[in-house]
Amino acid sequence: MDDITRNSIAQPAHGAEHERAWTDVPHVALMARPARRAPLASAAAVPSGPSWSGLFGDRGWAAVTVGGLGLALIIADGVMLSTHGTASAAIGLVAVLAASTLSSIAGFAFSALCGALLFHLLDDHIHVVQIMIVCSIAMQSLSVAALWRSIDWRSLPVFLLGGILGVPAGVYLLLHLQGGVYRGIIGALLVAYGSYLVLRRRVGDAPLLRGGALADACAGFLGGITGGLVGFPGAAVTIWCSHKGWDKARQRGVYQPFILCMQPVALIAINLMLPSSPADAPPFDWTVVAFVPAALLGTWFGLHIFKRLSDRQFELAVNTLLIVSGIALII
Repeated sequence: MDDITRNSIAQPAHGAEHERAWTDVPHVALMARPARRAPLASAAAVPSGPSWSGLFGDRGWAAVTVGGLGLALIIADGVMLSTHGTASAAIGLVAVLAASTLSSIAGFAFSALCGALLFHLLDDHIHVVQIMIVCSIAMQSLSVAALWRSIDWRSLPVFLLGGILGVPAGVYLLLHLQGGVYRGIIGALLVAYGSYLVLRRRVGDAPLLRGGALADACAGFLGGITGGLVGFPGAAVTIWCSHKGWDKARQRGVYQPFILCMQPVALIAINLMLPSSPADAPPFDWTVVAFVPAALLGTWFGLHIFKRLSDRQFELAVNTLLIVSGIALII
């Protein structure tokens, strides 16, 4: 075969290879081509300052609206209380709002914080106790409803059983001990323990306590005693749940409904164990209902702050609140 014939036969293969090579070129060139730059925005399109819609968003605007309406309602409550001759109660609304906000961040210690403020603002101590009980039940109901999916239904009954058994012992001590003594002792213990946790030098995570149902019931029993004694059922259960290594949602899913259940139990036990007859008891003052909006608004603020805390920040908030509540009990 001569050279011309061989070249003519080999030409198609060379042409096909040449065609494949050129077919790939556009893809390579397209991949290597730099991205087209977006046109510069005009001066009119560039925002000159922060956008309110971007700052708040749809949910943010809803939160601002709810907060504004709540504050307006509290102002109206203050005006109503002032017209009824209870001008100091208007300042008490601010105290309830502050106490409910702080306590709702961690989920406990409302009675300790609110009592420390209201007992210095209002003269009628029975009226103060009524305010704390009604507002606390309203707060805990809202908190439990907001954290309903986080409630630990398997662990909660054991704590409640211990708490119900401990409430009568706490009420007995309440009726037979001098008030200032036991409040000072419990307050000092909370301050010392909370300070130890806050100031403790961390070398890693704290050792976890893996107690069983009996230990949970004992923590609930101690919570029942303090609930009947000083209206503060959440301290022991809160401390115990934090040492079990649970996250913030599971902790509040136990001690939040525990506090809610212990409050009416303690109230019933006090009424049943009082030596005086029900006829001698002072009438219920219905003006306490005016303090409920302040308590609910503070709870709403506190829950919003709680949702933005990490587990470590929540632990610090709980320990700090233990110290503050202990100081409030001593005062």
